[in-house]
Amino acid sequence: MSFAKWLMSLVSTRGKTLSMYRSGMAKANRRDYKGAIADYSAAIESPEIPPDVKAMAIYNRALAYSAIHQDDKAADDLATVLATPDLPENIRTAAHQRRERIRRRGEEDADA
Repeated sequence: MSFAKWLMSLVSTRGKTLSMYRSGMAKANRRDYKGAIADYSAAIESPEIPPDVKAMAIYNRALAYSAIHQDDKAADDLATVLATPDLPENIRTAAHQRRERIRRRGEEDADA
């Protein structure tokens, strides 16, 4: 394989990964949370996803899980995000806040 073909395949794979991430965001905005989860998961599994985009895809998937009350999966994703090295502070803060909301919702459900 020539260098040019290899480079194009790399760009193509990365482009597809970013497209899946953007598709997940669009589906979440339309409240198609299961579709968003599928797209975020596909992007996360790609070896070509940039680390910052992967962290955001995992965070956004956690939000989608939370929206359909799959709080255990949401909490797992948030823990993964918080364990990400060099995570931007705004993402870390948002993940902590979301995890706390999920925890409180679980306590309220247990009290009901």
